[in-house]
Amino acid sequence: MEEGNQTMKLYSHPMSSCARRVRLALGLKGLEYECINVTSPLQDPELIKINPMGYVPALVDDTTVLSDSYAILLYLEEKYPQHALLPQDLIKRSINYQVASIVSSSIQPLQNTNIINYIGENVGPDEMIPWAQYHIRNGFIAIEKLLANYAAKYATGDEIYLADLFLAPQLYNAVCLYNLDMTEFPILLKLNKTYCEIPAFQQILGET
Repeated sequence: MEEGNQTMKLYSHPMSSCARRVRLALGLKGLEYECINVTSPLQDPELIKINPMGYVPALVDDTTVLSDSYAILLYLEEKYPQHALLPQDLIKRSINYQVASIVSSSIQPLQNTNIINYIGENVGPDEMIPWAQYHIRNGFIAIEKLLANYAAKYATGDEIYLADLFLAPQLYNAVCLYNLDMTEFPILLKLNKTYCEIPAFQQILGET
């Protein structure tokens, strides 16, 4: 740790794609932290003291407290520069920002557990999976186009960057939880195969 002597704490949930993004970044940067798994985030009094919204992830780093995975990842990038999460090339950097934004604002919020359960209770259980597939597919269409001229081994080159941290958990959800047909997304399908072959990614994405 660079400031203070306290161990960094991450309030998490094994199935949270948002928390998985942060855990992947912490691992890539080689940062030690205590992972506190919260069974019922919206009802956990300790978490709510840290993040009044009651969502994971929430990070406590010495005297700094942050919630929201995007904010946490940018904070980690600025404070702990080892294994950069953003490329030096400005155009590739902008692609990383765009992919992260699509996942975090246009896909994930519309297919998280709370929303899917709400659809099941108020529209009908048969609409839960189609709802998730619809919104994931729309986002993936945009991302597939964005990455067309930039994807290599990873989303924007041969290093793991911010876009990969957002894509890996989202692709896992699409394939393993919502059974989305990925045949129209050859770039994303290839990236998903690559992510699944990385031991550190396997460990975090495979948790239940």
